[in-house]
Amino acid sequence: MKHLRFLNKYFYKYKWWIIPGIFFVIISNIFAVIPAQVIGHAFNLITENIQIYGLFEGFNKQALIYDIFSESLFLFGALVLVLYLIRGLFLFFMRQTIILMSRHIEFDMKNEIYNHYQALTLGFYRKNNTGDLMNRATEDVNRVRMYVGPAIMYTINTAVLFILIISSMYAVNATLATFCLLPLPVLVITIYYVNTLINQRSEEIQQQLSRLSSFVQERFSGIRVIKSYVREDYTRKIFAEESGAYKGNSMNLVRVQAFFYPTMLLMVGLSTILTVYVGGRQVLEGSISAGNIAEFIVYVNQLTFPVTMLGWVTTLIQRASASQKRINEFLQLQPDITAGDVKLERLKGNISFNDVNFTYPDTGIQALKGISFEVKAGEFLAVIGRTGSGKSTLANLIMRMYDVDNGEIRIDDTPITKVDLNSYRSQVGFVPQEVFLFSDSIKHNIAFSLDEIKGDEVEQAAKNAAVYNNIMDFELKFETMLGERGITLSGGQKQRVSIARALINEPKILIFDDCLSAVDTRTEEEILNNLSRIMKGRTSVLIAHRISTIKNADKIIVMEEGKIVEQGTHNELLNQGGVYAEMYQNQLLEEEKHTL
Repeated sequence: MKHLRFLNKYFYKYKWWIIPGIFFVIISNIFAVIPAQVIGHAFNLITENIQIYGLFEGFNKQALIYDIFSESLFLFGALVLVLYLIRGLFLFFMRQTIILMSRHIEFDMKNEIYNHYQALTLGFYRKNNTGDLMNRATEDVNRVRMYVGPAIMYTINTAVLFILIISSMYAVNATLATFCLLPLPVLVITIYYVNTLINQRSEEIQQQLSRLSSFVQERFSGIRVIKSYVREDYTRKIFAEESGAYKGNSMNLVRVQAFFYPTMLLMVGLSTILTVYVGGRQVLEGSISAGNIAEFIVYVNQLTFPVTMLGWVTTLIQRASASQKRINEFLQLQPDITAGDVKLERLKGNISFNDVNFTYPDTGIQALKGISFEVKAGEFLAVIGRTGSGKSTLANLIMRMYDVDNGEIRIDDTPITKVDLNSYRSQVGFVPQEVFLFSDSIKHNIAFSLDEIKGDEVEQAAKNAAVYNNIMDFELKFETMLGERGITLSGGQKQRVSIARALINEPKILIFDDCLSAVDTRTEEEILNNLSRIMKGRTSVLIAHRISTIKNADKIIVMEEGKIVEQGTHNELLNQGGVYAEMYQNQLLEEEKHTL
């Protein structure tokens, strides 16, 4: 139960739902116990009146006794019906308070988990797969809801009913009550033993379900690759294995439960047999009446449902504990990056790196070594280098997706660690290397950074990104719905929509992380011409492979194995005759081959 202590704050928040709920539980159970006493009196009435009725056989008053007897039974029956109707009303109120409270807690938990996910840094997402993250926010939360709702409701209901019934039984006859309750210790031991097995099986099921969800999510996302390499049968086989493992774990749990429930019913059956046997002897001795036996049988049968529910509730609690443990593992994680409190209301665009070193925490690969450079407001910085040289890492550090190991990054002469990230990032346009578009309309993808769309800013951003004409060719134009990850569009179109998304906010700093690789030379030139007009007086950082893309930059940085090996303008670097000049010559040769 220690993992479920996390939920105490929600119980305190919704205490005015729990307290009336407990009150309704108590009242409903009082009206559940009283009918047993009424039935006992009715049974005594039957046995006594049958004897009286027999004594008046052959007399005129026998009909009168029959009428009185019938009316009395009718009144007792009506009373029992009224009592159960009142109990049903309070049971309705009980569910309306406790079950509705559980839905509110479920809502709060999902929001807390989602908000916490968003606060965690990229390193967290590199180490955890999407399927597992989704499973903890959905399936695990649902299992916890079953604890805060039905499990707690039935636990309180069972506890109150036990107290009322046992106290009523001992008030009638202590000896008979003791014999009726003899099987309960055996039941408690059985529950304790089985609960351990249920907890183990529940943990295994949740872990396997996470693996299965991750597998399915990943395969659906990569369905194009699967079909291209004709690996449908292979993935089907792996899915069958994972699904089979999940089924095996579930069957193990079912086997435990299959043993549990009949055992509980057996104990209740033994209680009924003991009630009839011991109660019959008590009646013969004159200690109790026959109606008391009927009353005790009703009590025993009333305990049947709570005892049966006890096993189900125990399963719910064990599953909730296992799920809450998994949720707590992530909620206890603190983000590696904490925002500063310096708000840059009007960003100028000065960027400086001072002896920056960075190693990816999850892989241990050192991506940057002693990086130092400066970009003044309004300048066009280009970064070029071979694959794995650290170019994209540079872009991520400017966005402060990670913190440096040592050294310092300054934005407008303020250390980036002291800058408020919301005010900073809202003024930066970032086009990542791996384009991601949402399953929404093109219009909403472009206007993703805006709270409200005004005028023709979406259309203008599309024109600046040289994708307007492509969008107008679609039947629904800007209302065209994109498939998952923008699968409806070609690679070049996705890149340009992503560029339009970055441009629409008119950022003070614009970062392109090799996002022109999928467009042709003519479209690239159109985009760059538009950018030179749009970004006039604004800082832009362009990471690229093609030198033709960056030759007009104010400053070019050449990177090799995480280090800056050269920097300067296009002409200065060519005159140096170093790495940049070699890359330029190689690219010219490749272009000549393509033209031939």
